[in-house]
Amino acid sequence: MSTQAPADPAAPVMRAEQLWKSYGGVQALKGVDFELYPGEVHGLCGENGSGKSTLLKILSAQIQSDAGATFVNETPVSFKSPVETLSAGIATVTQERTLVPQLSVAENVMLGHTKARKAWGIDWRGTRERATEILAKLNVVEDVNAPVSELPPGQAQLIEIARAISGDMRVLILDEPTSSLSTSEVESLFTAVGRLREHGVAIVFISHRMAEVFEICDRITVLRDGERVSSGLIGDYTPDKVVADMLGRELSAFHGDEAHVEHSDSIVEFEGLGLERRFADVSFSLARGEILGIAGLVGAGHSELVESVFGLHPDYTGAIKVHGQSVELRDPSRAMRKRIAFVPGDRKVQGLVLDMSVLENAIMASTSLRGRARNPRPPDAVDFVKKCIEQFSIVTHSLETPVVRLSGGNQQKVLLSKWIGTEPEILVLDEPTRGVDVGAKSEIYRILLAQREKGMSILVSSSEVPELLTLCDRIVVMHRGRVAGIVRREHADEDVILRMAMGHE
Repeated sequence: MSTQAPADPAAPVMRAEQLWKSYGGVQALKGVDFELYPGEVHGLCGENGSGKSTLLKILSAQIQSDAGATFVNETPVSFKSPVETLSAGIATVTQERTLVPQLSVAENVMLGHTKARKAWGIDWRGTRERATEILAKLNVVEDVNAPVSELPPGQAQLIEIARAISGDMRVLILDEPTSSLSTSEVESLFTAVGRLREHGVAIVFISHRMAEVFEICDRITVLRDGERVSSGLIGDYTPDKVVADMLGRELSAFHGDEAHVEHSDSIVEFEGLGLERRFADVSFSLARGEILGIAGLVGAGHSELVESVFGLHPDYTGAIKVHGQSVELRDPSRAMRKRIAFVPGDRKVQGLVLDMSVLENAIMASTSLRGRARNPRPPDAVDFVKKCIEQFSIVTHSLETPVVRLSGGNQQKVLLSKWIGTEPEILVLDEPTRGVDVGAKSEIYRILLAQREKGMSILVSSSEVPELLTLCDRIVVMHRGRVAGIVRREHADEDVILRMAMGHE
């Protein structure tokens, strides 16, 4: 928990009063009030669909409210665009990437701000030096001349944040800034946030990771169904109280069943798998009706490993056996024919077509191997998707609703239904609950455990150790691209997993 007391000025630096916003027949905000004080980190909590993103989009002028007022230093404002809010010292970092891949790190950091200039034009040397100074605040040592396209996701996220803090800010809005960061990168970010707070910058922080909220925030506001249900100092809350306010009910602790069956019926065997500069000599097996976890720090190779199982890295080396028979999984279609399904870690880029409907997304994988001359929408498609909506508790207004209009948790459940609908024998998942709230996370766990009970074999890679301990029968721990050990859940805890992932055991 944050030990620094929040600033207690006479007036907030930014305030929203009775904000209302609707999309068609959906009321996203219902008279929400919000106050943000200088020198505080204010956690905004709520389930996906609670109104958090809508509130932040109004504060940053990405959209306009239907009613209500916004004040900066108690002066009414009516920003028409994010450019105006940026000029007023209000910067936003969202989950969506806004970097220009072809430009250098320095150019991206200074994008939207005044670059160093000389009489004859831009002083590129001065610009690079300024970018280097800003990155140092985040403890990022990066070649500022390198194109952003060469950076891994975690580093790219830090470049986004560096650009946000490169101007003279009064307010910084951070929407899920840690979702793709490693532990050390999160620590660097929190150190930078602490420095900004000391200089009086007001920060809005959204994270589905409750531990982060209680580590960095001074104050919390909880939204539910478009309304503010509570707000107060962090010391007045516990994680259980925050969750109860978010859901409107107590969420009973979710634990995987305690009984463990000895899994001897191997469905898949991996022997000496390798991928250049990613992982090497990886061997383990996956049994029928088992959930097997893959753990590791960022860069350990666990994401690339599960991608290889689905044929996304055709240049892998080593052997894969399904039912004792060697198979060549060099492309996704071959994997699908072996009844292997894959839920990728980035649902918006790799998993779903956001502008297409719930129906079209849900049947996309199950119809992908149909002959081109056949109707891509089978006659039972509607009944199938209705069943998925009921079975997975997907909240949507209709089958034809574009997926982009759904909350993150419901998007993830559509993605799960898309692949479970192929009736796979082996389900592979990478970060299955990234960017979803606690309620949706619990539902996804129940879906996966239910599939295991039906005999499905599940391979799941996750950076959240508590998630693996909840779901998995065994956990393969990777360190620098190699298997550091394989542990059964009853013999594991967070300390054991993390020590192995860091190479301490």
